[in-house]
Amino acid sequence: MDVHARELRYFVAVAEELHFTLAAERLYVSQPALSKQIRALERQLGAPLFERDRREVRLTAVGTALLPHARRTLAAWDEAASAVERAKAVQRATLSVGWSTSPGRGGLLPAIRSRFTAAHPDAELRLRQVGWDDPSAGLADGTSDVAFLWLPLVDADRYRWLVVAEEPRVVALPENHPLAARSTIPFADLLDEPFLALPHSTGPLRDHFLAVDARAGRPPRIGDEVGSTDETYEALVDGRGICLLAAGNAPLLTRGGVTTRPVTGLSPSRLAVAWHADDQRPLVRAYVDACRAVTKGAGG
Repeated sequence: MDVHARELRYFVAVAEELHFTLAAERLYVSQPALSKQIRALERQLGAPLFERDRREVRLTAVGTALLPHARRTLAAWDEAASAVERAKAVQRATLSVGWSTSPGRGGLLPAIRSRFTAAHPDAELRLRQVGWDDPSAGLADGTSDVAFLWLPLVDADRYRWLVVAEEPRVVALPENHPLAARSTIPFADLLDEPFLALPHSTGPLRDHFLAVDARAGRPPRIGDEVGSTDETYEALVDGRGICLLAAGNAPLLTRGGVTTRPVTGLSPSRLAVAWHADDQRPLVRAYVDACRAVTKGAGG
């Protein structure tokens, strides 16, 4: 037998209404069309499903036996159809990717996008830049689904992450600074310098770019607090302090009047793509998989 869901749906409607006209109205079909489908189903089953006379419609023994199975079959099909629609909606969905400092890194983003969109051509990627005062780049308030962040993270237990780049920390300083004449600078020679600091809200990331871990307990001197690349550049040119940054971000500050130098004695900075630890959405996993395939990064 090759029974269609439509025929079962028509049968259930008549069985529940016990009236062909009312069932037809419920299904938004004509009564003759409904009767034709029921007769076709009865022929396939080889037995009548209803007893009909001028006063009433009754289920036969065969119809009574079929009804609970028809209901379960239709419920299962409706659930399957809903699952298909949800999957299609996910494929069409928008994935918001947050960042606070450009994660370009030699074509990293285009390579990730290419791999991701090849697998999910109907999904839309939306890049959004977030200010430095939000170290989660939009993850904390849900405006970003995934985000490129420098480690360490604030509230790290809320997130999972995959390292996509590891770069040495360099120091940015005015071109006329006495230390700018050196090709490489030991961090010990920077301990007494005033530093430009990230906002307090960045927590452990602020400490990382002040190199608190390499100061042997000596507190840093804070020359100023900065919340953007432009603010950092202006503060450097004004001589308010120096700052550490990942080597890949050096071109953002060396616009004229500012230079960068390698620093020894410091661990590298790590750029990661991060997402909520409990986020199991397929598009999020697909984007992380694309990042992993492109970078072969280490997770956390």
